[in-house]
Amino acid sequence: MEPRSARLQRLVREMAKFGAVGGAGVLVNLGVFNLVRNMSDLPVVRASIIATVVAIVFNYVGFRYWTYRDRDKGGRTRELVMFLLFSAAGLVIENGLLYLATYGFGWDTPLQSNVFKFVGIGVATLFRFWSYRTWVFRALPAGQAVAGAESILKQEPRRPAPRQRVP
Repeated sequence: MEPRSARLQRLVREMAKFGAVGGAGVLVNLGVFNLVRNMSDLPVVRASIIATVVAIVFNYVGFRYWTYRDRDKGGRTRELVMFLLFSAAGLVIENGLLYLATYGFGWDTPLQSNVFKFVGIGVATLFRFWSYRTWVFRALPAGQAVAGAESILKQEPRRPAPRQRVP
């Protein structure tokens, strides 16, 4: 069993990586949101949904190939379906708050829309962190991880190919 301090350090590293990818995703999300909102006549929540979908694609690549690259890579189809389901739930949380602010309270200035978009992203991020690490990018079972490491160690060392002399 892993010591408590090592588990805590691993969790802190995971949170930092998740935060780095997520922070970049927030910039993508807000950037696309403001671009779509200013360049089209789409209602605020539709522009936000487009931005959220773009950020979801960006985040999947970052999470799979950087944050959770050491996690179980089997069952990519299952992983992608779970990612999309939990991301859709996060999309509803994020844009539900924006919808409530815009249509429930009439707060529709660009500043208010960005503030509530940001708040929605924050609330949805808490949900996403929990769901991604618990259900989507699952850690390998300890026995499987150890067996995989031991099999690498047991492999015969590779001998370099004999050199050929050129006359």
